[in-house]
Amino acid sequence: MRIFLIALALIATPALLTAQSRIPSVTLQSLDGKKVDTKTWSNDGKPIIVNFWATWCAPCKRELTAIADKYATWQKETGVKLIAVSIDDARSMARVAPYVNGQDWDYEFFLDPNGDLKRALNVNNIPHTFLVNGKGEIVYQHNNYEPGDENELYQKVKEAAGK
Repeated sequence: MRIFLIALALIATPALLTAQSRIPSVTLQSLDGKKVDTKTWSNDGKPIIVNFWATWCAPCKRELTAIADKYATWQKETGVKLIAVSIDDARSMARVAPYVNGQDWDYEFFLDPNGDLKRALNVNNIPHTFLVNGKGEIVYQHNNYEPGDENELYQKVKEAAGK
């Protein structure tokens, strides 16, 4: 039995790693109600930050605000784009657009009210941030937020951009 479990783990591990090496194709909703497949996300070969957040998550809002303070410089130096995916459910997703409009956040926003993308990427707690390189590969991820985490993220963005 032990050998069977070890063999199963060896067979399943590469499949799991492969499954999470790219953003999967999942249909999300834009803030204006359009359905958007994540496979259409692109940034002309430059890095993309995919950040999972919610209106009720204080660390999420702190992270997005901290990045917003530096985002124009990051874009100028690396061409990075940030896509923020709200996991607010059907009861709270109506709060997302008014909240975003009240912030100085220059990101693209999408809603994942059923948690389809969240489940596909094994996001268990938020904030959870993925960095995707210009080839569409997930090259870095972290969850939770502490002040200064954005600096480590930016170092990874520069590496992904070849800077």
